Amino acid sequence: MKKMMMMTITVLMVVMFCLTGQVFADDINQQLAKSSIIDKVMRKGTLRVGLSSFVPWAMQDKKGEWIGFEIDVAKKLAEDMGVKIEFVPTKWEGLIPSLLTGKFDLIVAGMTGTPQRALKINFTNPYDYSGMNVVVHKNFMDGVTHYLDLDKKGNTIVSRVGTTGAALAKETYKNAKVRLFPDEGPMVQELLNGKATALLASAPQPAQLAAKYPDTLVFLDKNLVQQPICIGVPKGDPDTLAYLNNWITTVRNNGFIEKKVNYWWKSLEWEALLQ
Repeated sequence: MKKMMMMTITVLMVVMFCLTGQVFADDINQQLAKSSIIDKVMRKGTLRVGLSSFVPWAMQDKKGEWIGFEIDVAKKLAEDMGVKIEFVPTKWEGLIPSLLTGKFDLIVAGMTGTPQRALKINFTNPYDYSGMNVVVHKNFMDGVTHYLDLDKKGNTIVSRVGTTGAALAKETYKNAKVRLFPDEGPMVQELLNGKATALLASAPQPAQLAAKYPDTLVFLDKNLVQQPICIGVPKGDPDTLAYLNNWITTVRNNGFIEKKVNYWWKSLEWEALLQ
């Protein structure tokens, strides 16, 4: 009888331990859900998005309002979540540090989810892909049919600080000089003035610069690489990643992304908004 009682007590203790463990696990799951960016955004009713000025990804129109491919993507995300949106313009090289310090909730800035960046933050599945191209000043086009033809002493390749284009320029051009600019305007002006040989950047900028200045610039129609464009998210937030990946699948399948690519990347209709 005593042995039977001991066995009964042991079984009850095991059951209580399991129940306690389940309650504890449920509490942890609830705490994780409440600490997720998605939950916080829904509670405050505003999504804060970090961006950096890149034409036509993100730029200001003649009224000072933010427009561009990434702006439309971010606005659609906020709309589907039923919240307001707040854009937080940030220097490109400061986007990841600012996300880590909570200056904004997500990065939607045409950012490639590279393994190096993924050591610091998490990335969603790609919502689009971007090639890397070169646009050349016509004064340097003699004998140039391929982007590697530019790799010689006396040539200067310009790109944007902290971008994958900058890293690719340094990797690709060993003989030509590579100059990096923190801002887009001075970089493009350097090329237009003939003080730089070529500009290396993500599509569609090189092609659109050539279309805008056909008497000065020549587009080399060959991708150096094809890069996945992702949303940047702080680490340790599986709920937010799961939601965003689901949302990306939806907007890619329903034609939203394709529609925005056709407008912002394959046309120059939007230029009227800047003038």
